[in-house]
Amino acid sequence: MYSPTTRLLTVLELLQSYKQMSGSEIARRLEVDKRTVRRYIVQLQDMGIPIEAERGPYGTYQIERGYKLPPLMFTDAEAVALTLGLLAIREFRFPVEAAAVEGALAKTERVMPDKLLGQARALQEAITFNVPPPPVQLENNFVVTLSSAVASRERLFMRYRSGQDGLTEREFDPYGIVFHEGLWYTAGYCHLRRDLRTFRLDRMIVLEGTGARFEAPDDFDALQYVMRSLATVPGTYQVEIMFDCTLEQARQAFGEQYGTLEETPEGVIFYRQTTSLQWMAHLFVAADFPVLWVRPPELVAELRKVADRINKVVAAGGQRGFTLS
Repeated sequence: MYSPTTRLLTVLELLQSYKQMSGSEIARRLEVDKRTVRRYIVQLQDMGIPIEAERGPYGTYQIERGYKLPPLMFTDAEAVALTLGLLAIREFRFPVEAAAVEGALAKTERVMPDKLLGQARALQEAITFNVPPPPVQLENNFVVTLSSAVASRERLFMRYRSGQDGLTEREFDPYGIVFHEGLWYTAGYCHLRRDLRTFRLDRMIVLEGTGARFEAPDDFDALQYVMRSLATVPGTYQVEIMFDCTLEQARQAFGEQYGTLEETPEGVIFYRQTTSLQWMAHLFVAADFPVLWVRPPELVAELRKVADRINKVVAAGGQRGFTLS
């Protein structure tokens, strides 16, 4: 739980980082209401920090131009969060130059007092990430280019290689970016197809700004659209499994990262789209609570294959005079 002092300092950090920020956005990031944000602003103003407020339903806050703030300082929690974040970016091989990650770590450590520096170094030495390499690599600047275009509503020119159409050129209005199962996707309006489309970043050959602007729909959910698109790809299965357990037991066993869990009067249903049923069969065979039904039939067949292999291993072990415990 954050203390009021920590939240107050976080408001100050946000205003330092952004030229202008709305009260609703600050409230969303701090998980408080807008009235609490206004109280923090008043407290900072009482401390002598010149924060200018623009009134109205879409009012914003900003620090007076030219005002100089004290040097950068980190709390213990911020130092841990920053170090873990940089380590995760490096180990998950996000599209960021390795030298940039190492440089950011080095610069961060230079401004840390001895206690925080010790914590940061301990994290780096003690933690080992068992992370599979990403299926494909992509240009580091594509994520940056797309992010900037999403924020500024700039239309992009793209040369794209797909499995069906081969190499094509098109203009594209990006609405959002999604990272899913080691792959990066973007969704938006394709001017070549004159419809919404999903694209994989690793299949992009060229990505450039055009200078033209577009209007994005306010209610567009990039994650939802990408997941629906992937579910319709040929060879994709819609997996549904009902467990005889509580929602909490299902979450502890599998976690939300594997799929969607829904509690019903009959049990907990797991939903997910996948192109590989084999690894899902190995995942669910470890469940220590009853499975009431499974869909699709192809997953049932994979589960039976896993069960047959386990039975063969156990039988072979008995024949050779050893037991499995």
